[in-house]
Amino acid sequence: MSPGRARLKALAATLASVPITLFGLTLVTFFIGRVMPIDPVIAIVGDRAPQDVVERTRLELGLDQPLPVQFVRYLGQLLHGDLGRSVMTSNTVTRDIANFFPATFELATVAIILAVLIGVPLGVWAASRQGRAVDQAVRLFSLSGHSIPVFVLGLVSLLVFYAKLGWLPGPGRQNVAYQDMIDVHTGMLTIDAALAGEWDVFWDAVAHLAQPAGVLAFFSLAYIARMTRAFMLAELRSEYVTTARAKGLSGFRIVWGHAFPNVAVPLVTVVFLTYAGLLEGAVLTETIFSWPGLGQYLTVSLMNADMNAVLGATLVVGLIYVVLNLLSDLLYRLLDPRVR
Repeated sequence: MSPGRARLKALAATLASVPITLFGLTLVTFFIGRVMPIDPVIAIVGDRAPQDVVERTRLELGLDQPLPVQFVRYLGQLLHGDLGRSVMTSNTVTRDIANFFPATFELATVAIILAVLIGVPLGVWAASRQGRAVDQAVRLFSLSGHSIPVFVLGLVSLLVFYAKLGWLPGPGRQNVAYQDMIDVHTGMLTIDAALAGEWDVFWDAVAHLAQPAGVLAFFSLAYIARMTRAFMLAELRSEYVTTARAKGLSGFRIVWGHAFPNVAVPLVTVVFLTYAGLLEGAVLTETIFSWPGLGQYLTVSLMNADMNAVLGATLVVGLIYVVLNLLSDLLYRLLDPRVR
């Protein structure tokens, strides 16, 4: 088989796995949602509704049918882009997700940018000075990033920077004085404010974004720094690095010109999967900072037994993971000739 046909076959197999994965995710989430000790009909009509109203609503929703029949109907709705209607907001779940997801996207994107810009150089720096004070400090920093609970760091951040020092605003996404001042185009306040030229709104949005993005960036960059250090240590022990040192090349050129390009290939997967984890909605962070994103929407929906919203948001999270994992796999193949 020619290399071109082999690559096309591998790409086709990867793409074919996407609908299979999504189907499995839909199957699992649907049946978990149906077997949970939560009656969606009671969530809609209330626990004091007459029994005839409850039964009529159950018939209208098709919940009197066997689970396989309900699942087939749900699949048909999904194929038409219908995720159902939210009990909590009375909107379609698709519309709710479109309203809440931009806030999570803005938060996650800022966090991953900060994590990569800080975490990658830290990991490279630590690996190039293995065993020294810098390496020990980066390892301690990475360990703290995995050890401190996110809700503790979030609450401490609010206590110090908001309550005590007053440097940053409190929970929420913007000051109430600036609400509804700009037209919504992207759903991301910083972008919409900049497009409208409302710089007061822009800087207020940046100030509100600083704490939750900083908390998420801390945990993400700790992981990225640790993985970068591990990848770099493996490369710096390679024979080609020993040869480069024997030729008298500078340490900077060896690290960044020879070793780091090889590290960047597996690091792509780490960054993409970390970003996917942030995009799924950092539930605790969004709850602590009252950030109106997908994570908070999913949490509130679950607490209110809004199963259509829970299933819809879960499917979106799964789709994000599948798409970003697919993109990372494709980039891996493009960047690494050995895989090709």
